[in-house]
Amino acid sequence: MFGIVRPCTHRLTDGLKTEWMAHLCGLCLALRADHGQFARIVTNYDGLIVSVLTEAQTGVTEAGRRTAGPCALRAMRTAPVARGEGARLAAAVSLVLASAKVRDHVADRDGLLARRPVAAAARRVARSWDRAGARTGRDLGFDTAVLVDAVDRQTGIEALAGPGTPLLAVTEPTETATAAAFAHTAVLAGRPDNAAPLAEAGRLFGRLAHLLDAVEDQAADAETGAWNPLTATGTSRAEARRLADDALHGIRLALKDAEFADGKLVHVLLAHELRTSVDRAFGTTGCSHGAQGAQAAHGPVPGNPYGGQPPGPYGSQHPHGGQNPYGAQNPYGGGNPYGGGNPYGGGSPYGGGGNPYGGGPMGPGGPGGPGGLPPQFGGGAPQAPKPRGFLAGCAMFTWLFCTCQICCAKEYEGPWSRKKREGCCRDCDCGGDGGCGGCDGCDCCCPCDGC
Repeated sequence: MFGIVRPCTHRLTDGLKTEWMAHLCGLCLALRADHGQFARIVTNYDGLIVSVLTEAQTGVTEAGRRTAGPCALRAMRTAPVARGEGARLAAAVSLVLASAKVRDHVADRDGLLARRPVAAAARRVARSWDRAGARTGRDLGFDTAVLVDAVDRQTGIEALAGPGTPLLAVTEPTETATAAAFAHTAVLAGRPDNAAPLAEAGRLFGRLAHLLDAVEDQAADAETGAWNPLTATGTSRAEARRLADDALHGIRLALKDAEFADGKLVHVLLAHELRTSVDRAFGTTGCSHGAQGAQAAHGPVPGNPYGGQPPGPYGSQHPHGGQNPYGAQNPYGGGNPYGGGNPYGGGSPYGGGGNPYGGGPMGPGGPGGPGGLPPQFGGGAPQAPKPRGFLAGCAMFTWLFCTCQICCAKEYEGPWSRKKREGCCRDCDCGGDGGCGGCDGCDCCCPCDGC
């Protein structure tokens, strides 16, 4: 299960949560029906957005739902699930996306994929998924060749990229692929006028997906020596955040130009949950029900040192406003309690150098060095777990899937990336208090910050 849009259940009303799960289960069952049980492994959060977009334009119909039998991921309960052309298009797109992910692991020689026989087997699986996606695409009038071409071009673009290469040149193949998939939902729904704005929304969504993946993987890629777009092009995280914020704004504008029969779930996923995904990737917030979410929706939080807006990662020029948390005017600037005059600084009652545990800020040997704090007490940076190879990840995914952890666990380790993930149905302890009431009846409970 991969993807950047992973809604917290506290941010969805019961009705929207039921709709979201209907599309997630519908995608899984469409994969099984068209491509067999093993294909269900490529079910992902982002692929189901294609199904959501299709239904949002046509409206929920009796033919677009069926009652599925008991499933372990639903605690052995039946449930209404989405079916039809939208779910099948989502399945075709998911297969090609998964094929690209496998090829990426093979190119990076991750884990067991460094061995030629295993890599050859993985490439055969990827090719079979490409063919399967193409078959379903043809049935729906969608040429998946544009997706496969984007995957093939990506490798060549990455090989040529270097310092000074525009980051958007690297993200272009992903943008092209997602634009085509989003636009075809308008064809399936019989709303050709929506094709252009949805293509734009898809292009920017693809940009975000590529950017956030690069941001989240940058540290791990540096340790393993894997190629990373930000590192290779010399793009700063501040610039990446600017591009991400621009993409978020563009998606909202594009959605306003499209006509939907019922666009509530689309609005929540592509306007609000994407914002949460960006904040999560850049580490600027947790759940939107926290202090920053309250600021965005209702103004300043009493006692908040950052003022009326949440702080951005690049200071006072951040599009969300607010003071730079690292500048001279904030509590961590000139008057830093950990600076020269703090109890642990030069006049520290615990000794010279400023740090009670050593001569320098972290001891004479630097962070984690002699005289400094040991790693378990903060002296050294924690080591990110190494990603699993393709086959090991498949085995772990099977275990997580069969034990219902993907659905019900509060937190679990991603089968391939080994990053912390949230179960899609688990309870959220973010302390939400219901809707913010600022979305003009969109039935969501995220801060609206200008939508």
